[in-house]
Amino acid sequence: MHIIFVNPQGNFDKLDSYWTMHPDFGGQLVYVKEIATAMAKLGHKIDIVTRYIDDPHFPEFKEEIEFYDNVDDLRIIRIKTGPSKFLNKEDLWPYLDDWTNNIIDFYEKDGSFFDFMTGHYGDGGLACAMLKHKTTIPYSFTGHSLGAQKLEKLGMNTTNVEQLDKKYHFTERILAERTAIYNSNLIFVSTNQERDEQYKHPLYKDITNNFNNPLRFVVTPPGANTMVFAPLVENNISIGFDKVIEDIITRDINSDRRHLPFIISASRLDPKKNHLGLIKAFAINRELNDKANLLISVRGIKDAFKTYQNAAPDELEILDKIFEVINKFDLKGKVSFMSINSQTELADTYRYMTKRKSVFALTALYEPFGLAPIEAMSTGLPAVVTKYGGPSEVLYEDGVEFGVLVDAFDAVNISKGLLKALNNYEFYKSQGMKRVKEKYTWEATAKKYLEAIESVEENSNDVSINKYFIEPTQKHLDKTFLRNYITKNK
Repeated sequence: MHIIFVNPQGNFDKLDSYWTMHPDFGGQLVYVKEIATAMAKLGHKIDIVTRYIDDPHFPEFKEEIEFYDNVDDLRIIRIKTGPSKFLNKEDLWPYLDDWTNNIIDFYEKDGSFFDFMTGHYGDGGLACAMLKHKTTIPYSFTGHSLGAQKLEKLGMNTTNVEQLDKKYHFTERILAERTAIYNSNLIFVSTNQERDEQYKHPLYKDITNNFNNPLRFVVTPPGANTMVFAPLVENNISIGFDKVIEDIITRDINSDRRHLPFIISASRLDPKKNHLGLIKAFAINRELNDKANLLISVRGIKDAFKTYQNAAPDELEILDKIFEVINKFDLKGKVSFMSINSQTELADTYRYMTKRKSVFALTALYEPFGLAPIEAMSTGLPAVVTKYGGPSEVLYEDGVEFGVLVDAFDAVNISKGLLKALNNYEFYKSQGMKRVKEKYTWEATAKKYLEAIESVEENSNDVSINKYFIEPTQKHLDKTFLRNYITKNK
């Protein structure tokens, strides 16, 4: 089959540039690249279709067609629309109609139309709905995380709805998600919880409960690249990288503590990742202080104790609060910051830290699935992860623990969970690695995708774009849908 992955803001390139450095360069890029690669290796023709960018700040995205090294039948195709400069995903809505027309033009000239589309996030899902409307080609939707969950976490209400909608474009995003959901042939979710909680939110419930157009959900978890996130074997760490880590430890950690294991936080600086909850948990527990140091990834900041003020405004706000806790509880010499700039460096860091019997921590307020813990577990790090969202299915099943689940809103509970992992290191290391090997590989995910895609039979009476369709060229989208929900529920 010829399958395209539709990602307007994906910004893929063969070097995986800027991953974790920008909110638009997060886990879904890993997800799409790995499934696309696995599908291509299984003998299918795969394209990742994204937007063409000619911007001096992002020089990696200016080739119209690019290939990954050592992967046959996988292309990155960049389609022009709107201004050539980089745009945040919230600013892409007005250009999607033109973008989808240009996609059709590309494939007409290419002489080989695709058989199936898979759209990611609301903008990719909406683009697929538009393409289906124009070509009748079926598609699947993978939401990753839906706008309603972010809306709730940010506490949108009648007093702040205008401000938050202006910043995050919730009207466009939620209407796009509704359109993508309603017109999809398949919806892929990572966990049962994602299906049952996210898609049954009141902002989508009327669509997901529509018996005239029953939705087909396929539960298939993502996996870890076990070649990249391999366990430590014969010191398989990039040459010289262990010294890089040791120099950072020497710089930041008191000499009498440098032998201790670390608690590793490797998620991007974002309020929902709850770095503040983690450092508070570390600060308030004396036993935890005595047993481990804390390592926080801050990509692009060489020495946070000296230069974190140069961070982006949203990250700066988080770092200011982290340093308030460090100063209040006298944690300097117990906390280290490290710029981890690629998946290879991340995997090397994890492998190095297994030698110190360290643990991985992700204390997010909500995590739709949680690919990061799986990658850490694959290398041999025990995982201490939020119980809110998909990780509750990943780390616990049928009474068996594969990691430690914690209440992200309770610093005491987080600290106890961290101690539990540190005190039972070998058990959780073994359980985590076993879990990944048995259930979470990208080849297994790709096979589940392909099995579901191959079963789709095009129906001539299939639902077309209807009242949920967003006309992206409208200057003023109807705001009543979101406003009515906020007024009624807040």
